[in-house]
Amino acid sequence: MTDFSGFSAPAFLNGEVQNFEFDGEGISVLAFFPGAFTGVCTEEMCRFRDSMSEFSDLDAEVIGISVDTPFALQAFADQNDLNFTLVSDTDAEIADEYGVKTEFPDLGYSIAERAVFLVKNGEVKYSQVMEDIGEIPDMDKLKQEISDL
Repeated sequence: MTDFSGFSAPAFLNGEVQNFEFDGEGISVLAFFPGAFTGVCTEEMCRFRDSMSEFSDLDAEVIGISVDTPFALQAFADQNDLNFTLVSDTDAEIADEYGVKTEFPDLGYSIAERAVFLVKNGEVKYSQVMEDIGEIPDMDKLKQEISDL
């Protein structure tokens, strides 16, 4: 599996923009998505929202990560009633650490590929990187992987 990497970044959580420290303790789902307010990303993040009680029952924290600013993520969360942490990775360093950074050299811009990583106590236990950016990770498979931990 991919090596675990902790990080510190601005995020929208608990109703405000603040600094977020991720150390990998416990069980976490890192959900990288290309951009807020896009069709597939909105659908994916809303699926996480709609599954939060199941993730909570599994003692799993969900963390969405994109290159959007924390203020854009706040508006995205507010518009879609998202109830989990959204991390701002504007320089795509976190995406790069996890091997899911996609660059657009002509634009001088990078985004994260759509991917999920299941981290338990500092170790990546499962990952799914979508080959087609229009696909959404398999939530049932992800929940099963968490159950199997």
